[in-house]
Order: sequence, then C-alpha cells, then structure tokens
Amino acid sequence: MTPGLYHYYVTELAFYWSLMFSQFTDIKRKDFLIMFIHHLATVSLISFSYVNNMARVGSLVMCVHDASDFLLEAAKLTNYAKYQRLCDFLFIVFSVAFFITRLVIYPIWILNSTMFESWAIVGPYPSWWLFNILLLVLQVLHIIWFYLIARIAIKAMLRGKVCNDVRSDIESSSDDEADTPEEGHKAYHTPKGENGTNGHYAAVKARVQNHTS
Repeated sequence: MTPGLYHYYVTELAFYWSLMFSQFTDIKRKDFLIMFIHHLATVSLISFSYVNNMARVGSLVMCVHDASDFLLEAAKLTNYAKYQRLCDFLFIVFSVAFFITRLVIYPIWILNSTMFESWAIVGPYPSWWLFNILLLVLQVLHIIWFYLIARIAIKAMLRGKVCNDVRSDIESSSDDEADTPEEGHKAYHTPKGENGTNGHYAAVKARVQNHTS
C-alpha cells in the first residue's frame, strides 16, 4: 500500500467514525437507524478491506462514494447563503452524479466484480461472504437515499426551488411545520451531511420566546 493510499484510508476511517459518534449528539432525524447502519457498515468495510489487503476494491468503493458527496455539501453552502438558483443547479448535478455513481457504476462494475467475477476466480470463502454482504447493505441504502433525493427533486420542480428535507430535522416534526417561514431555508441532508444548524436555531428561538412571554 502506497503512503497516499494509506493516508486516504486513515482519513476516510476517521471521518466515518466521527459521523457515527456525532450522530448521537446531533438533531435526531427520521433516518437515524439507516444512517447508523450506513456508518457501521462503512467503518467495517474500510477496516476489513485494509486488514485483508483488499485496498484496491476498498479505494474504488470510497472514490465512488466521494464523487458525489462534495456536490451536496456545496449545495448546502449555497442554500445557507440563500443563492437559490445556484443551490438548485448544484442539487441537480448532485442528483445526477449520485445516480450514476451509486446506482450504475457501483452495482454494475464494483458489485459485479466482487460477487460474480471473484466467485469464478477464487470461489467463496468466509470473509468473501462478509465483505459482499456489507457491500449489498450499502447498495440497499443507496436505493433508499435516491428515493429521498427523487422526492426532493420532484417537489423542487413543482415549487420552483429545492424544498425542505423530506425527513425533517426533528423526529416528531410534521410536514405543515416544515412549510412555515422559520423552516423555509432548512437544508436537505444525505450520507455525510450531519448538519443540525436549523434545528438548534429553532430550539433556541423557542426558549427565547418562552422566556420573554
């Protein structure tokens, strides 16, 4: 393993460990369990591929996931800055990149290689089953997340702009509450976006109102 690939592995592993721990202190969302499963599977895959010298396929999986994530973070920044047109454009680009990388490249090239081509070359063995089961778990999560992204995209086309996160910031919040002016600029969220800024803002505002009343 080259020094560059080693540092890439360490950085990715540290990042996903931080997401796993911060999830318990962040705003609780409706997909809390899904996100926890994703972080757990990702940490397991990174560690497993490193220990078993599967760095080649491990680095490919990480690159496929990283290819679209930065676009979502850029869209969030423009949403917070209230550059709506740029936010809409970046979200569309992110949606296309997410679909291509995680629903086309990942299953057709990576899963096909790890599941079928490797079966024909070396055959199944205990760690082979564990590795591919974890990869399939990620694929199921990709489908769920793309469904959420598609819902946001459809609402964006109907309303003319990217709307609120379909999961909401808080577990018990309703769709009607999400449409209020205070929540109008709430950012959407996916695998690496553990941002709860607007939820904390709403909680602080409620406490101030209770104090002044």
